[in-house]
Amino acid sequence: MAASRGHAACKARQRPSKAGSAAFAWARLFQARALLLIALAAAVQLAGAADAVPTAADPALEARVHAIAVELRCLVCQNQTVAESTAPLAVDLKDQVRQQLRAGKSEAAILQFMTERYGDFVLYRPPLKASTLLLWGGPALILLGGLALFWATLRQRARAAPLATPTAKERDRAAGLLQADDAA
Repeated sequence: MAASRGHAACKARQRPSKAGSAAFAWARLFQARALLLIALAAAVQLAGAADAVPTAADPALEARVHAIAVELRCLVCQNQTVAESTAPLAVDLKDQVRQQLRAGKSEAAILQFMTERYGDFVLYRPPLKASTLLLWGGPALILLGGLALFWATLRQRARAAPLATPTAKERDRAAGLLQADDAA
């Protein structure tokens, strides 16, 4: 009998209680979430490290690359210079500038090459010429058009007939309706 009791006591020790089992499950769930959060934070850090800007061994060359990259528009972002952008095309354009500088080309020659290849749009400050006249004058034309529309609307409203004043009979009827509404 003692043997069977010992065996039952041993089994009781092996089975966790229901309250202990739930606490154990919550602890495991918390650990799994904590590990997932740590892995996610590490992945974000590694992904951010991929966007690091490479630096050249020659700081003078890198300064010249940056000076030219500031003058070029990112063709992907369009509202950033190539120097500011981290788009793959911008990185490629900076590499092309770097290679051409190493080949001994001047800043003007590099800008001319980029303009021939991508058009005046690649220049962050395009030159004023016949093909870019709309680009330079477009904002002024839009502003003038908006002002003309505003002025025409104001003139049209001023020419419209003023509201007619109610007659004495209409005023008396309105007052009667208001009094009846207040009484109700």
